[in-house]
Amino acid sequence: MELIQVTGKHLVDDFHKVPKVIYKKDRNWIPQLRAMIENTFDPAKNSRFQKGDARRWILKSDEKLIGRIAAFYDDDYSSSYDQPTGCCGFFECVNNERAAFKLFNVAYEWLKENGMEAMDGPVNFDENFFFWGLLKDGFRPQTFGMNYNPPYYNDLFATYGFKTYYEQYSYSLDITNPDLPDRFWKIAEWVAKKPGYSFEHFSLKNQDKYLRDFIEIHEKAWGNHSNYKPIEFKLLKDLLASAKVILDEEFIWYAYHNGKPIAFFMQVLDLNQIIKKLKTGKLSFWDGIKLLYLKKRKTITRCRVIVLGVVPGYQGKGIESAIFYHLKKVLLRKSWYNDMEMSWIGDFNPKMIAMFKAFGADQTQTHSTLRYLFDREKEFVRAPIID
Repeated sequence: MELIQVTGKHLVDDFHKVPKVIYKKDRNWIPQLRAMIENTFDPAKNSRFQKGDARRWILKSDEKLIGRIAAFYDDDYSSSYDQPTGCCGFFECVNNERAAFKLFNVAYEWLKENGMEAMDGPVNFDENFFFWGLLKDGFRPQTFGMNYNPPYYNDLFATYGFKTYYEQYSYSLDITNPDLPDRFWKIAEWVAKKPGYSFEHFSLKNQDKYLRDFIEIHEKAWGNHSNYKPIEFKLLKDLLASAKVILDEEFIWYAYHNGKPIAFFMQVLDLNQIIKKLKTGKLSFWDGIKLLYLKKRKTITRCRVIVLGVVPGYQGKGIESAIFYHLKKVLLRKSWYNDMEMSWIGDFNPKMIAMFKAFGADQTQTHSTLRYLFDREKEFVRAPIID
């Protein structure tokens, strides 16, 4: 077996060919967008390189591609835990323990050389909205940005020594379903019309204002998490610029109390429903035209909720229900959207899990974020529960 660090266009091409080897007979697999992955590894487009670094490798056997992996770290993430923690991701490998261990080892060794003492994976060198976690159950075509993998990957990670740091649950819900409890909508309508509260959806025209409002909500709503990392305005701006094709302004909502931002909700279009038809992650000019055409023809029927947060002091007051009250009106008008996937919610967030269950949502799949401690004698501790 030959391990090769990815440098230069030819090896980048090989990096993107590996999944085609692994999934050539898997009808559930949908290619990830090549441009999206390449932006992740471009220091000019990913601000995490300002405080970190990344490397990629491919693995060959008898000149045939059999695997790939990436390793990365950044100071904000690594300093959030009891030990400096780096990451690995974009792992793909044939069902061969020796090959998988060779890939895990090169990521481990490079991270250790850079001062790391643990490795999380499979995750992304970017926000955890996309390409985060190992699929454990729910082996079906994934929504846009969700990781997919063969079941045997779970055995490869576990045998190497990775353990579950936290589980990530996805839920499916149709909020236009008339069978949802009347009590839920009565509370939602009452909160939505309560004096002092206002609700409005995002607009690209005023994007800077809404991005700053999101940063304020994010800091207050998630700041008490043990591994909270502030989000920079530029990072959000760059993410927005690269994600316009999956956005609908009426699917992003803000709640305010006396003019102050108190809650944020965002769902994106499931672009995978179109990518599956195109059967390629490297979109040519004509593929791009087809994508826009199919999007306009209302081919996409599913959305994915990637963020829902309410600042402390307003939690448990029905703010989420009120956002859904406004969103329901949009979905009734855009009736071709009939499925809303909420992904993902960590097992460290029991309040959010309880809320989605109360909405009548069905759990559809589980991903896991795994951790490998370099000190094999160190006690393994799972992610703490959010109070």
